[in-house]
Amino acid sequence: MASRTLLLAVLGAATASELQIPLFSQQGQSAAGNSLGKPLINTDYLQASIKIENLLDRAKDLYKIAQTSEDEYSHPTRVIGSEGHARTLEYIYSALEGLGGYYTLSQQPFPAVLGKVYESRLVIGHEVPESASPMSLTPPTAHKQPVYGNLVLVANEGCDASDYPADVAGNVAFVLRGTCSFGTKSQLAGKVGAVAAVVYNYESGEVSGTLESPTPDHVATFGLSGKDAGPILKKLKAGEVIDSIAYIDAEVKQIQTTNIIAQTVEGDPDNCVMLGGHSDSVSEGPGINDDGSGSLTLLEVATQLTNFSVNNCVRFAWWAGEEEGLLGSDYYVDVLPEEENMKIRLFMDYDMMGSPNFAYQVYNATNAANPVGSEQLRDLYLDWYSAQGLNYTFIPFDGRSDYDAFIRNGIPGGGIATGAEGVKTKEEEAMFGGKAGDWYDPCYHQLCDDTGNVNSTAWLVNTKLVAHSVATFALSFDDFPERTKASTLGADEQPTKYHGHRLVL
Repeated sequence: MASRTLLLAVLGAATASELQIPLFSQQGQSAAGNSLGKPLINTDYLQASIKIENLLDRAKDLYKIAQTSEDEYSHPTRVIGSEGHARTLEYIYSALEGLGGYYTLSQQPFPAVLGKVYESRLVIGHEVPESASPMSLTPPTAHKQPVYGNLVLVANEGCDASDYPADVAGNVAFVLRGTCSFGTKSQLAGKVGAVAAVVYNYESGEVSGTLESPTPDHVATFGLSGKDAGPILKKLKAGEVIDSIAYIDAEVKQIQTTNIIAQTVEGDPDNCVMLGGHSDSVSEGPGINDDGSGSLTLLEVATQLTNFSVNNCVRFAWWAGEEEGLLGSDYYVDVLPEEENMKIRLFMDYDMMGSPNFAYQVYNATNAANPVGSEQLRDLYLDWYSAQGLNYTFIPFDGRSDYDAFIRNGIPGGGIATGAEGVKTKEEEAMFGGKAGDWYDPCYHQLCDDTGNVNSTAWLVNTKLVAHSVATFALSFDDFPERTKASTLGADEQPTKYHGHRLVL
């Protein structure tokens, strides 16, 4: 009876002090036999402890933190390397430190590449294509000045040195997107002496991509839509000579940044449920939805979890450098010993939990295409939405967020989201409300991603679902597939066309 009373007290409570639970020593034993003297995790009670007021208060804190970058960036941001990001890390770590030793905390510093484009311009013939945009992590043009040359068509998809004709040297390589990474295309163009490169799309849409890891052979590289490339391609194939001017003033530099990891002291350390969100924003804005909403959801769930005992360890991660190409999560998994890899039963990604024009999106992670267990996690989300009488929709599991390194290295993964720059359909308007034809997040990667850019209903619903996912696996992995020996894909294999929000293929 006493245990039941204690559990009922959790309803609506935010902290242990509000619960008025007697404090137990680390050596004390509860009726359930756990070392912390707390009731065993229960999904209903953990969900009930999630309050939108707490989330919104944290969002206000995060926006104030983003404002500390204004001296350097002239606007609020939490991009890696900024004061706003440094203080974001301090905020998260300090909050976790105040949770009474419930977690073992660690900071994982790692080198990160930060790229900034200050100015850019591409002129092809007598036209300035509207869709031309510099690739992320592109180097500048020579001496940060305009360079001139003819546009030279590269054979095939520009993935082999033999695709680049000799006359690319001193000119601008015109390369079709596909098969290999943008970084590979830029590097091959640079090796044969191109002064710049333009990667054009085989589809009508624009190309917003990243060169990923910088090399000395990368050249200034633009993306160009298939719509703008079509007439140019026709002229080149007809033998016309097209001159071009490329200009990029950019900086690519290496900095140090940090992941934050918190793992429950209690729970089986050989069977961990892991979840993560990213602590950084893009340089263009404060990132309160992307991914303040996800990182603060994790912080609130981690806070409320301290009212309970767990059977399996729970490991929270706040990744740095996600916006620069999933740098933090890549680093974490890359340096993880195989025996530690095997202790992670699954990884759950929570990125953008409260988009204003939201849809309840579930990554369509299947066992056929991903590590076994990914589909069971997907179905947990589906079952929960259905139980609440809520609609949901599937989105591709295509490498756009921090789950990518985990599934590449044999760890089951999945997650939920509420939408980024994609356009809501009429069918989704009927399912979720909002406005068809608009982006799910009209302020995606913009200055207006502030405290007014989160939908409270979606954020609260999804934070409760995150709590449910944690509680389910912190209690038991019964009926969840056992891990088999981790299988790592070859370094040159690309199972996903995205790596973060930018295309890599």
